Amino acid sequence: MTDIFEAIQRSAKRIKKAIDIKDIGYSNQANSSGETQLQLDIQCDMIIEEELSHVPTVHTIASEEKEHPMELNTKGKYFIAYDPLDGSSLIDVNLSVGTIYGIYEGGFGSENMVASCYVVHGPRVEMVFAHNKVKLHLLQEENWEFVKEIRMKEKGNLNAPGGTQQNWEPYHKELVDSFFKEGYRLRYSGGMVPDLHQILLKGGGLFSYPATSDKPEGKLRRLFEVFPFAFIYKLAGGEAINGKDDLMTLPYAHVHDTSPCFFGSRHEIQRVKEVYANN
Repeated sequence: MTDIFEAIQRSAKRIKKAIDIKDIGYSNQANSSGETQLQLDIQCDMIIEEELSHVPTVHTIASEEKEHPMELNTKGKYFIAYDPLDGSSLIDVNLSVGTIYGIYEGGFGSENMVASCYVVHGPRVEMVFAHNKVKLHLLQEENWEFVKEIRMKEKGNLNAPGGTQQNWEPYHKELVDSFFKEGYRLRYSGGMVPDLHQILLKGGGLFSYPATSDKPEGKLRRLFEVFPFAFIYKLAGGEAINGKDDLMTLPYAHVHDTSPCFFGSRHEIQRVKEVYANN
């Protein structure tokens, strides 16, 4: 696992440099979801692929920017799914973006997840790595420094509701509004990594991306985004569900499968369960 951790660290440094200097215009290519790729998306994907290709223990990689998984080392045992640059459309307005990694042993799937990681590229570059514990690291010039172990509170005060409101179910809107009526603060940038990072570091709250009328199976991808953050939140003392079921019990059929998802501290997730149990 150490060699993978170090490859992620190297990738993060290179991505930081790419963000600082790379062309952020659109390419003439589309990703697996049919979205036009930024030049920066492609560059970051190549950086991670190159760094992981040097790690003998990595068997196969799958990227949000690639249609199919790519085998690297037949004798490796780890399968890594990653989103090279989550929230890349925020780059041109200089908001935080991130990279997400799900690390699986023996094959992809929530039941095979052994670690996960994400990197936040913002005013500072921070990395959260979850294996036996959830640990925060900070990039200081060229060196990574351990900062602290992360644990969530039982209840938070932040609310990050994703998806277009006009496509929400009425009961979901009532749920979101109920938190605001209790004084919860809106925190939503449009980037999964910075929003979930803020809730995690501030102790708690709720991030929601429900099933909507335009995306009934949810928008966020299980292998690249949903499972990695579910692993982190649960290990940090929070919870992660699809409205009713634990996200880490969900299967996947295709590498780009999606799911509705709710991440948060236990109080908020219990509220979600109560509302969704009746709908």
